[in-house]
Amino acid sequence: MRTALALLPAFLAGAAPAFAGDLVVQVRGANGAPVADTVVALYPGGRPAPVTSAHGPWQIAQRNLQFSPFVLVVPVGADVSFPNFDQVRHQVYSFSPVHRFELRLYAREQTRSVHFDRPGIVPLGCNIHDSMIAFIDVVDTGLAAQTDANGRVVFANVPNGPVTARIWHPYLRAPGNQVTLNWTIAPGRQGQAVSVNLRPPPRPGQAY
Repeated sequence: MRTALALLPAFLAGAAPAFAGDLVVQVRGANGAPVADTVVALYPGGRPAPVTSAHGPWQIAQRNLQFSPFVLVVPVGADVSFPNFDQVRHQVYSFSPVHRFELRLYAREQTRSVHFDRPGIVPLGCNIHDSMIAFIDVVDTGLAAQTDANGRVVFANVPNGPVTARIWHPYLRAPGNQVTLNWTIAPGRQGQAVSVNLRPPPRPGQAY
């Protein structure tokens, strides 16, 4: 089960809020199957939760002509490394308005890094291998993580009360591949189910 990017040390200064404890979010597709690699970002009271650290380390490796992991969640201010473990050279790039970059051809056991200072989605590709696709979700809240293979993610110390949830998946059928939900976390509440409708993954070379 995936855990949140960072724990919420204190939501608001002053009086301590009442906490509901762990909140487990379960994401399933229209067919009822669990959906992995869905990013869930929580905004208690509609505001970002503090991020305790942006130091990581954060990494997307190039291995077996694929990016690993397929989806990476990092906080604003993170430096992400892109090590190459393949026998061939790669040229990693993104045309995202969040952070446009290109890492010129580099070989096995070499690495490059990129600093991400704005929130948003950063799709990745390789100019040499069209089948290589990955995504970085740069988040501005400390309560953000992606679902595991069972479609589950757990958040610790979520305050009771209204919470805005941003649900994102690269193939989610919705504007920007995301939906925004409004929940109310009540005392003793421990779970929240989410159903999403996904489109098929793109073919190699096709824009996502």
